[in-house]
Amino acid sequence: MNVLFRIGARTVFILLMGLGLAGCGDQQELAQSLDPVAFHDSDECHVCGMVLADLPGPKGQAVEKSGVKKFCSTAEMLGWWLQPENRQRGARLYVHDMGRSDWEHPDNNHLIDAASAYYVIGTSLQVSMGVPLATFADEQTAQGFAEAHGGRVLRLEEIDQRLLQEAASMQHEDIHEDVHVDALSA
Repeated sequence: MNVLFRIGARTVFILLMGLGLAGCGDQQELAQSLDPVAFHDSDECHVCGMVLADLPGPKGQAVEKSGVKKFCSTAEMLGWWLQPENRQRGARLYVHDMGRSDWEHPDNNHLIDAASAYYVIGTSLQVSMGVPLATFADEQTAQGFAEAHGGRVLRLEEIDQRLLQEAASMQHEDIHEDVHVDALSA
């Protein structure tokens, strides 16, 4: 009987230790899986399906335990994230720090947490899709960018769907006005 008790107790102990270690592994995996990842030549935008390679301007990504969604612009990412069903997913959002990146080729080594970023909206620079929304880790750098390229500095909590739609409408009007002026001068 003592032998059976020791075998049973040992088995239960081993199972509990295994479950405990497995729980620790999940916490470590969760922490690792929410870090930003590099953009690659074959990556496609989660919203529009465009290949991200060689597209200008800052990109965004939503990192969840289940995987990473990449976006061809910060506005595309925020448009996706602002949908109520996506805000509940627990994703960490990352954007390029354009204070340390070239506009034409954002640097994967300078991805920052979107929640702490400064956003410049209303610039004349081009992005692949949506509204040009430049992102910066530093407020002074964002202010300098806004002075040089137009626009205003915002924080993430100031950006909503209405703002993105208004900016897109204004950009759309500017494009048609430029085309109209070009056609008249031809």
